[in-house]
Amino acid sequence: MSTGTLLAIIIPIVVVVALAAVAVSLMMRRRHLRERFGPEYERMVGGSDSRLAAERELRSRERRHDSLEIKPLPPVSRDRYTREWSSVQEEFVDRPEEAVHDADRLVTSLMHERGYPTEGFEQQTKDLSVVHGRTVEHYRAAHEVESLTTRSQATTEQLRGAMVHYRALFDELLSDGGPAQAARS
Repeated sequence: MSTGTLLAIIIPIVVVVALAAVAVSLMMRRRHLRERFGPEYERMVGGSDSRLAAERELRSRERRHDSLEIKPLPPVSRDRYTREWSSVQEEFVDRPEEAVHDADRLVTSLMHERGYPTEGFEQQTKDLSVVHGRTVEHYRAAHEVESLTTRSQATTEQLRGAMVHYRALFDELLSDGGPAQAARS
């Protein structure tokens, strides 16, 4: 066989193998992002111009999150937050709007103590989405109602829903991202 014939056979095989390797790599990366971000992955892809742009943004969030110093809570802090959450829930009966504001402040405080930056809501949701992709939508929904309360436009049912949403994120943050248990008392 001549060298030209061998090259005509080998080059297409190498190209096909290289393309297959790239395709497998992209599929694995996509699967990793889907598993890590959960519903946040679909939200980003649906709201983006392209899947690649959304995935690039999610990888950027991962890099930023990796640079943060997220730490578990000491048991004393966990107990204090559990007591504070109980107080906020009790407050809801007589002062629901104030309770929603207090729930927002308590979640923000908990985020800060865990090591999350708290400089702005959009950045908070981006940072939280990396590890808490399944509950960050709760935070968005609660925050939306909390902003309605500043204009006294939230209904009692919306306020109740906001508390449920804050509770979902609170429990997850309190339990260091694992299964929530401590805040159920």
